[in-house]
Amino acid sequence: MPRELRDVVFVDGVRTPFGKAGGMYAETRADDLVIKCIRELLRRNPTLPAERVDDVAIAATTQTGDQGLTIGRTAALLAGLPRTVPGYAIDRMCAGAMTAVTTTASGIAFGAYDVAIAGGVEHMGHHPMGEGVDPNPRIIAEKLVDPAALVMGATAENLHDRYPSLTKERADAFAAASQQRLAKAYADGVIQRDLVPVATRSTEAGWGLATADEPPRPDTTVEGLAGLRTPFRPHGRVTAGNAAGLNDGATACVIAAEDVAKELGLTPRMRLVSYAYVGVEPEVMGVGPIPATEKALSKAGLTIADIDLIEINEAFAVQVLAFADHFGIADDDPRMNAYGGAIAVGHPLASSGVRLMLQLARQFEDRPDVRYGLTTMCVGIGMGGSVIWENPHWEGAK
Repeated sequence: MPRELRDVVFVDGVRTPFGKAGGMYAETRADDLVIKCIRELLRRNPTLPAERVDDVAIAATTQTGDQGLTIGRTAALLAGLPRTVPGYAIDRMCAGAMTAVTTTASGIAFGAYDVAIAGGVEHMGHHPMGEGVDPNPRIIAEKLVDPAALVMGATAENLHDRYPSLTKERADAFAAASQQRLAKAYADGVIQRDLVPVATRSTEAGWGLATADEPPRPDTTVEGLAGLRTPFRPHGRVTAGNAAGLNDGATACVIAAEDVAKELGLTPRMRLVSYAYVGVEPEVMGVGPIPATEKALSKAGLTIADIDLIEINEAFAVQVLAFADHFGIADDDPRMNAYGGAIAVGHPLASSGVRLMLQLARQFEDRPDVRYGLTTMCVGIGMGGSVIWENPHWEGAK
């Protein structure tokens, strides 16, 4: 029988403060980070009965140890959701949480769910990227990909090679600006509104409380970045200063059918318009956001000129610059990453997609003149993901 698709909305989202790998969360379990996020979502949205959550999708890139055992289900149980609420784990490397959102949103649009919780967690201190993996040797031997494709920093160096205009000087300038934008967002009290405090434990220091991100370096300067070593290539262009670090953290959000959100008295913060995932050459995975965005725009019947706010994950500065050049966007365009990005705040792999959405939703609230926004990111092994959102506060709809 024919079906009518339902509109899907982003209701609310939270995240833990992001930590440095092995830093403030060294003795905190990964699953406890995401459990804290789920509990906070329910606390912040008291009109959402726990039994109305139809599924919990939690992403992790390394699904073992305290990030294993079908973490969406175990986290749901430990967060206090009814045993009748199912859950599952999902993996699309850096775009894990983004995929958790779009997968559950598709189920909602289809009518399989009314409400879902989606998010991601990555504890890179407990589970370094690539831990325990065993790539099929044929992927290299048969030249399906270049060996560099398995080293994300090497793919960023390849991107510098491919586009000579993407210089280290530009990358360093962008990185320093990201730090400054995040510092301003903190000073303005923007970032704190989406953070859930997390109790931390240290055998030596005792108990503590994480209330702010650990990675930011607000005193970063272009001059200071210029002298950093290039670990992926002698005399290269990618450094620890113009790339995201190794981080620990979790995110989660509530996704719902728009009519159900209204029924439950929930206020939508964003409306889903379209999304797309694409594959690109694994050796230059940083270009992924470009075709992913083109595909998402095409599906929505929009152009980049219709997009007034952009949240692009800063895995590497060069990857953001490639996107900006392709779409004719200036490196310092205020529409792009207005509150700073992963170079400053951190990139706990599978959790970052929802972090982008949180920052876009905050901007939507403050910008009723804006109708459409974009969240986009590159993905390891040669992929890109993009999601286009509509601002429910848009004054043109009144």
